[in-house]
Amino acid sequence: MCPTASNQSDDCVENFVQGEIFADTFRDMSALIPKKTAKKEQEELLSRLPEFRVIRSSRRKRTLSAFRQNGLIEIHIPDRLSRRQEFEIIPEMIELVLKRENRLRKSDGLLFAMSGELLTQYLPEFNERPASIAWRVMRERWGSCTTADKTIRIADRLNTSPDYVIRYVLFHELIHLRIAGHGQEFYHLLARYPERERAEAFLEGYEVGSQGAPDEILELPAE
Repeated sequence: MCPTASNQSDDCVENFVQGEIFADTFRDMSALIPKKTAKKEQEELLSRLPEFRVIRSSRRKRTLSAFRQNGLIEIHIPDRLSRRQEFEIIPEMIELVLKRENRLRKSDGLLFAMSGELLTQYLPEFNERPASIAWRVMRERWGSCTTADKTIRIADRLNTSPDYVIRYVLFHELIHLRIAGHGQEFYHLLARYPERERAEAFLEGYEVGSQGAPDEILELPAE
């Protein structure tokens, strides 16, 4: 199956992409780091952080929030924070998001259990069974199935999405255990999944991690 900084009104926000954040921040911090190690430490820090962006808001006064949006971690902060404060809070906010995602992650074993339920409920005539099902890093697809060896892979970026979405993608791949292509017979079977339209709408919008999930929020200390 087959995301420049801008100054706007209070109703808008100022967006910074990752490279722009560190360009200013490291200039500010250069005096605090020995010259001979600054570049190395910068590279090490950048290599450890997942993709993110910081969004400043003049309306946000005391709280910071972070969540994943379209695969990117968004960190929302008050506009009054300095660049140095921004730099200091970024790792903590990213860690909150990653910890939450780890709590919600589903295992390969759960995917296999879901497949058994789907086969029994919606494909009772199928004798075919998957040899293995696993999460995989996939940028271009939601899932894939190798009909020859009956192995199924589901895109890891879907791991924390709603169950009905994961089940839909899995159901799609289970049909491929018997039917390799996407012809009339394939879509006739796919239509058996009762939440097909809802799942397809979610995938089309693709807001994994931001729908139905609370923000990770910190409150700034009083000044």
